[in-house]
Amino acid sequence: MDPDSVSPFSSLQTLAKLLADPQEEDNDDDDLGSYSSSVSTVGPGNIGPAKQAEPTVTPNVKSGNSKDIWNSEEVPEGSEFDDIWDPREQPEYEILFKQQVGAEDIFLGLNRKDLSTACCEDMLIKIKLPDTKSSDITLDIQDKILDLRTPKKKLLLHLPHPVDSKNGKACFISEKETLEVTLRMKREFDFINFA
Repeated sequence: MDPDSVSPFSSLQTLAKLLADPQEEDNDDDDLGSYSSSVSTVGPGNIGPAKQAEPTVTPNVKSGNSKDIWNSEEVPEGSEFDDIWDPREQPEYEILFKQQVGAEDIFLGLNRKDLSTACCEDMLIKIKLPDTKSSDITLDIQDKILDLRTPKKKLLLHLPHPVDSKNGKACFISEKETLEVTLRMKREFDFINFA
């Protein structure tokens, strides 16, 4: 078959037949109306096997206090501490990560530790508190939140990793006017890094 002898219209009709839905076969091959309707209904979503209609899922509505605006599960953790009307300023702080290394780690590299934060066990938070006494500091630590309050400063810090809130260490260095809080991290895959 010579490519010059094929008309553009017949090649478009052949292409339309290939793209047409096999369930809607039309016996009238020469009808231009069937060509335009089959092409207009074909789109990128029609490529491949036909998709099954997904069943609609209705959300489960829990019966409770009808005056509640939202469920307690919908409220993000730590939002009860947010106090946007508090005029106290936020102190400067710095988050550092610490790891325990020995001579075998540094010189021989026997343990699989590297410089990344994945190999760190502790989180150190340094908070600068000028003109503050240690007796004025109120510190509350939860799994993902550090809440610090003084008469002049307020810090609500969402921590980057979950921590062991029961076992931590805080030290106020009066010469530097800095509070150092050391917390042990408890991440999901720490058993891999510290095996």
